[in-house]
Amino acid sequence: MTTAEVPALGPEAERELAEAVRGWLRCGYDGRDALAESAEEYLARGDVRPVSREQAARLVDRLWRERLAEQADWTGTTDPERITRAFAALEASGITARENFTCCRGCGLGEIWGDGAEDARGFVFFHRQATEGAAAGRDLFLMYGGFEPDESLTVPVGREVVAALDAEGLGWAWGGAAHDAIRVTGMDWRKRLAG
Repeated sequence: MTTAEVPALGPEAERELAEAVRGWLRCGYDGRDALAESAEEYLARGDVRPVSREQAARLVDRLWRERLAEQADWTGTTDPERITRAFAALEASGITARENFTCCRGCGLGEIWGDGAEDARGFVFFHRQATEGAAAGRDLFLMYGGFEPDESLTVPVGREVVAALDAEGLGWAWGGAAHDAIRVTGMDWRKRLAG
C-alpha cells in the first residue's frame, strides 16, 4: 500500500494519538518501529483497532521529522546526555547502570539483578515511568542499591551515584538513607533522537 492509499485517521483519533506519540518522542528512547507498534496499539480496545500499522507508521514518521527539526536548534550537551555519561562512568566503576529500564520500579528491581556484569557491586536505574515524568518536566527518580543480601552497600552505592551526577553538573536531592530514591532535579529533558 502506498502512502497515498493509506486512509487518513479521523481528526479525534489523530489528535489523541499524536499527543501520545509526541510524549514518547520527548522521552527519546524508542525507535520508529517501536513507536509505530505502540501507536497502532494505543487506541485498540479488544477487537476494535481504529489505527492500522500503516497509519501509525505515517503519523510516527511525520512527528519524528518534527522532533528532529526541533532538536536541530539544541546546542551543547543536554541533561539526558549528562545522565548517559554519569551512567557510563558508574558502569565502568562496577555499578550496573541502566536508563529507561523496564516499565516500573517493581519490574526494574526484579530484573536488574540479572542484567549486569557478574562482578558488579551494585546498581542504579530509572524506569520508563520515571522517564515519562522527566520528559513532562518533573524530577527523574533513580533506584539504586548493592548486590548483597543485606543493605550494607546501598548507601555507598547511592554516594557513588550522586558523585557521578555531580561530576556531570546535574542537580540532585537525596536524604542519604538506603530507602530514599535519588532525584535528579532541575532537568531540561531534551533527549536527542538518533536518525
